[in-house]
Amino acid sequence: MLRTLMRQGNFRVTYPDGGTKSYGDGKGTAVHVTVHDKATLKQLALNPELGLGESYMNGTLTIENDDIYGLLTLAIVNMHAGNAPGWIASAGKLRNGLRWIAQNNPVGKAKDNVAHHYDLSGQLYDLFLDTDKQYSCAYFERPDMTLEEAQVAKKRHIAKKLLIEPGMTVLDIGCGWGGMGLTLAREYGAKVVGVTLSEEQHKIARARARAEGLEDQVDFRLMDYRDVTETFDRIVSVGMFEHVGVPHYREYFSNVRDRLAEDGVALIHFIGRTDPPGATNPWVTKYIFPGGYCPSISESMKAVEKERLYTCDIEVWRLHYAETLKHWHDRFMANRDRVEALYDERFCRMWRFYLVACELTFRLNDQCVFQYQLARKQEAVPLTRDYLYRDDVEPVRAPVATHAAE
Repeated sequence: MLRTLMRQGNFRVTYPDGGTKSYGDGKGTAVHVTVHDKATLKQLALNPELGLGESYMNGTLTIENDDIYGLLTLAIVNMHAGNAPGWIASAGKLRNGLRWIAQNNPVGKAKDNVAHHYDLSGQLYDLFLDTDKQYSCAYFERPDMTLEEAQVAKKRHIAKKLLIEPGMTVLDIGCGWGGMGLTLAREYGAKVVGVTLSEEQHKIARARARAEGLEDQVDFRLMDYRDVTETFDRIVSVGMFEHVGVPHYREYFSNVRDRLAEDGVALIHFIGRTDPPGATNPWVTKYIFPGGYCPSISESMKAVEKERLYTCDIEVWRLHYAETLKHWHDRFMANRDRVEALYDERFCRMWRFYLVACELTFRLNDQCVFQYQLARKQEAVPLTRDYLYRDDVEPVRAPVATHAAE
């Protein structure tokens, strides 16, 4: 398996019998791993996408100098080059074929999937997120921005795309710990309804609203977005669409359309892929985001088109999430002892593997962030993008068509 897969780079393996072999073209710094038992060898050969993360978590595979960046770089580069053996490629095709089953997220199951990740200790997220607890891609307008500055820039950019005005009503689908909703209320005068399925997030978001005296402006609800019945001037959804699942895309965008006022604007921000539709990495599905999936434009936009929504703007953020994840990783590692006190060493290895793997997927593979600006009317947003980048220019609205007789 390794002779087929590891054709680029300098990879060395010490096997359970003590022997060491080298793979790749020998270029670059060597990455040296030790596999400690035969069961791990079998798992890695048959299903490396699952086995690599599990063996690192369990300590049955160790890396010299704990060079997880080096190991995952080699793995991603070689997998992306199409070097995977036939049986591994076939397993990927099978997962693609079964993804409608794996990503079926009805209301009850969706809540369980959310709880798996987002109902972990709130203290954990405090150890690596910014002060506003933004658990989504930041926007690095300058490379020297701090994480806090880049998250503020992300919220400001989204608010501009929403064309928020005081008194407008906003639905925040997947409101997290409340940062976006509180910002739109506090700084833009909006009245916000935020919905989440995470009990931990809901509790913290409500407490933040009380602490800021914004309870009259922000209503955080523990409920599925599909159960919301009001209509809103604006809809925002940041980092939630990845949890919807392919079978529910039309249902999602149908709800966006039904909840949006006739002249309303929606901004959907999510992780996507620039390659064709596929399936989620099995390790990520099992340990990090059950039911999660990052879609391509082709499959997500098909649902938008069928629900009669105008696509007013599509923006692609390429390396912004890689930089965000690097900040999260560095903060996590600086607080690793405190994370271990909350959980254990195995959890620390699992979380580090997750953060590094995701960062490198954005840097080296086909992952990015999409922002869809959607509306029920073409003229709901300005004719040009100038309003996003210039504070001194009043947005020019699209003209409303009139009949020739008039």
